[in-house]
Amino acid sequence: MKKNILFVMPSLSAGGGEKSLVNLLSQIDFEQYAVDLFLFNHEGIFMEFLPKEVNVLPLPESFKLFNLPLARSVKELVLRQKLPLAYSRAMFAFKNATSQSHAVTEQYSWKYISRSVEPLEKRYDVAIGFLEKTSTYFCVDKVSAVKKIGWVHIDYDKLGMDPEFDKGYFQRLDHIVTVSEECADILGRRFPEQRHKIELIYNIISPRIIRQMADQAKGDVYGRSGNEIVILSIGRLHPQKGYELAIAACKLLVTQGYDIRWNIIGSGEEKAKLTRLIRENGLEKNFKLLGLMTNPYSYIKHADFYVQTSRFEGKSIAIDEAKILNKPILVTNFSTAKDQIRHEHNGLIATMNPEDIARGIVRLIEDPELRTRLSRNLSWEKLGTEEEIDKLYKLVGEAQ
Repeated sequence: MKKNILFVMPSLSAGGGEKSLVNLLSQIDFEQYAVDLFLFNHEGIFMEFLPKEVNVLPLPESFKLFNLPLARSVKELVLRQKLPLAYSRAMFAFKNATSQSHAVTEQYSWKYISRSVEPLEKRYDVAIGFLEKTSTYFCVDKVSAVKKIGWVHIDYDKLGMDPEFDKGYFQRLDHIVTVSEECADILGRRFPEQRHKIELIYNIISPRIIRQMADQAKGDVYGRSGNEIVILSIGRLHPQKGYELAIAACKLLVTQGYDIRWNIIGSGEEKAKLTRLIRENGLEKNFKLLGLMTNPYSYIKHADFYVQTSRFEGKSIAIDEAKILNKPILVTNFSTAKDQIRHEHNGLIATMNPEDIARGIVRLIEDPELRTRLSRNLSWEKLGTEEEIDKLYKLVGEAQ
């Protein structure tokens, strides 16, 4: 008899956690496991990549009303005589408008969102909140399951959350999965009483699929007209990614006479701010926000270098994808950088400032032997992690 697994995720819009979930689901043995997926938002660029065997649960009508724009939501809820829920919707909007911390706001807003979602009727063998915060809270509060698992994709201490809030939820989980050794150590230090629950499962990536998709584009996707140097970064337009450092580094390189074309694949809340910075620095021709791409791999393949200017990461899927395509890579020295990059061996690690980022890029430009060595060392690495699904099977298998 198939075991029933529920995954919970906010959405399948752009993001490393979202891509990680789609990759994981593509590896599951659906002969052995029946998979339901609860999403708070049924839109996103990764929706089309869901395996057909995954059953996406419908959104409750009360949550659909709650999720409408504020004025319309309150009006509709009042018309339906759902006055407590209308009050919760108003308080949810107020908390989001007045809070200084997005992460803490999401934590403490759960009590308002939760009132719009009834507990699921179906009982599962395992329920998995595949992203920190709301997904995990939903699994704990709204799902009946033999076993419950939370997933943390990032350096917990850099998220700016209130650990006291999560402590109660983590106590009710059977396992807390994270994606790198450094992330596991950080969780263990922050929640020592839960250390025995922490499991390490690396993000699942398939070199075969990545290389196939990278080869789909015919010709240079960047449309080079000369000898310009093409740099690529991938990630949400979010303070975490440090794109203002990238813009400042790009300005330094252009000032030094380098013909740089720095491209960003991603969308997010900082688009207006970054667009303004690009304009203020006169980099409209040199620094491009490309938006979302369902297939970024041709862009990685055709770039000269991959650069990640993040302030913090869990384990970056984009870095692993650039490694698979043997790109010379430069990353900033965020806390988990050394989990993926060995300085001078398979990439460069720069101090988190524009000057050092620019110096590292100049090294890549001016030293062909360095570029060749980095790419060659990457080509020798075993980079596929498809077997990580077996670790999940082990956790799920313990449920019965």
